[in-house]
Amino acid sequence: MKIMFKLGFIITSITLINSISSITFALPPAEDIPEEILRSEIITEGRSPLDNQRLSAREYAELKAELAKSKYPPELNPKIKQLIFLLKLRQLSRFLIP
Repeated sequence: MKIMFKLGFIITSITLINSISSITFALPPAEDIPEEILRSEIITEGRSPLDNQRLSAREYAELKAELAKSKYPPELNPKIKQLIFLLKLRQLSRFLIP
Protein backbone atom coordinates (compact mmCIF):
# COMPACT_ATOMS: atom_id res chain seq x y z
CA MET A 1 0.00 0.00 0.00
CA LYS A 2 2.81 2.40 0.89
CA ILE A 3 4.65 1.49 -2.33
CA MET A 4 1.57 2.40 -4.42
CA PHE A 5 1.27 5.71 -2.58
CA LYS A 6 4.96 6.52 -3.16
CA LEU A 7 4.72 5.50 -6.83
CA GLY A 8 1.61 7.67 -7.32
CA PHE A 9 3.34 10.60 -5.63
CA ILE A 10 6.43 10.23 -7.84
CA ILE A 11 4.37 10.03 -11.05
CA THR A 12 2.28 13.03 -10.02
CA SER A 13 5.33 15.12 -9.17
CA ILE A 14 7.06 14.20 -12.47
CA THR A 15 3.93 15.13 -14.42
CA LEU A 16 3.65 18.43 -12.55
CA ILE A 17 7.31 19.33 -13.15
CA ASN A 18 7.01 18.39 -16.82
CA SER A 19 3.91 20.55 -17.31
CA ILE A 20 5.51 23.55 -15.59
CA SER A 21 8.65 23.29 -17.71
CA SER A 22 6.62 23.03 -20.94
CA ILE A 23 4.75 26.22 -20.01
CA THR A 24 8.00 28.15 -19.74
CA PHE A 25 9.09 27.00 -23.20
CA ALA A 26 5.79 28.19 -24.70
CA LEU A 27 6.35 31.83 -23.75
CA PRO A 28 7.78 34.21 -26.39
CA PRO A 29 11.23 35.69 -25.85
CA ALA A 30 11.40 38.83 -23.72
CA GLU A 31 12.77 40.99 -26.57
CA ASP A 32 9.84 40.08 -28.84
CA ILE A 33 7.46 43.02 -29.56
CA PRO A 34 3.80 42.20 -28.70
CA GLU A 35 1.46 41.77 -31.66
CA GLU A 36 -0.93 44.43 -30.36
CA ILE A 37 1.79 47.07 -30.64
CA LEU A 38 2.83 45.89 -34.10
CA ARG A 39 -0.78 46.07 -35.33
CA SER A 40 -1.15 49.67 -34.18
CA GLU A 41 2.06 50.87 -35.87
CA ILE A 42 1.69 53.04 -38.93
CA ILE A 43 3.83 51.73 -41.75
CA THR A 44 5.60 54.65 -43.41
CA GLU A 45 7.70 52.71 -45.87
CA GLY A 46 7.30 49.76 -48.13
CA ARG A 47 9.30 47.56 -50.44
CA SER A 48 9.10 47.55 -54.20
CA PRO A 49 7.53 44.38 -55.61
CA LEU A 50 9.88 44.67 -58.59
CA ASP A 51 13.34 44.86 -57.02
CA ASN A 52 12.63 44.83 -53.24
CA GLN A 53 14.12 48.29 -52.64
CA ARG A 54 12.84 50.46 -49.79
CA LEU A 55 10.29 53.08 -50.83
CA SER A 56 8.52 55.87 -49.01
CA ALA A 57 4.75 55.67 -48.65
CA ARG A 58 4.23 58.13 -51.52
CA GLU A 59 6.63 56.28 -53.85
CA TYR A 60 5.01 52.97 -52.95
CA ALA A 61 1.50 54.29 -53.71
CA GLU A 62 2.69 55.71 -57.04
CA LEU A 63 4.36 52.45 -58.03
CA LYS A 64 1.27 50.46 -57.01
CA ALA A 65 -0.98 52.73 -59.12
CA GLU A 66 1.41 52.51 -62.07
CA LEU A 67 1.48 48.71 -61.88
CA ALA A 68 -2.32 48.59 -61.64
CA LYS A 69 -2.65 50.41 -64.97
CA SER A 70 -2.02 48.16 -67.92
CA LYS A 71 -1.54 49.17 -71.53
CA TYR A 72 -3.12 45.98 -72.75
CA PRO A 73 -6.40 44.44 -71.62
CA PRO A 74 -6.06 40.92 -70.26
CA GLU A 75 -6.44 38.29 -72.96
CA LEU A 76 -7.58 34.73 -72.49
CA ASN A 77 -6.71 31.81 -74.65
CA PRO A 78 -9.59 31.15 -77.11
CA LYS A 79 -9.76 27.51 -75.97
CA ILE A 80 -10.28 28.63 -72.38
CA LYS A 81 -12.98 31.10 -73.47
CA GLN A 82 -14.80 28.31 -75.29
CA LEU A 83 -14.45 26.00 -72.29
CA ILE A 84 -15.96 28.65 -70.00
CA PHE A 85 -18.81 29.16 -72.46
CA LEU A 86 -19.51 25.41 -72.58
CA LEU A 87 -19.43 25.16 -68.78
CA LYS A 88 -21.93 28.01 -68.48
CA LEU A 89 -24.12 26.37 -71.14
CA ARG A 90 -23.95 23.08 -69.22
CA GLN A 91 -24.91 24.87 -66.01
CA LEU A 92 -27.87 26.51 -67.75
CA SER A 93 -29.00 23.16 -69.21
CA ARG A 94 -28.89 21.56 -65.75
CA PHE A 95 -31.08 24.38 -64.44
CA LEU A 96 -33.61 23.99 -67.24
CA ILE A 97 -33.60 20.18 -67.41
CA PRO A 98 -33.18 18.72 -63.90
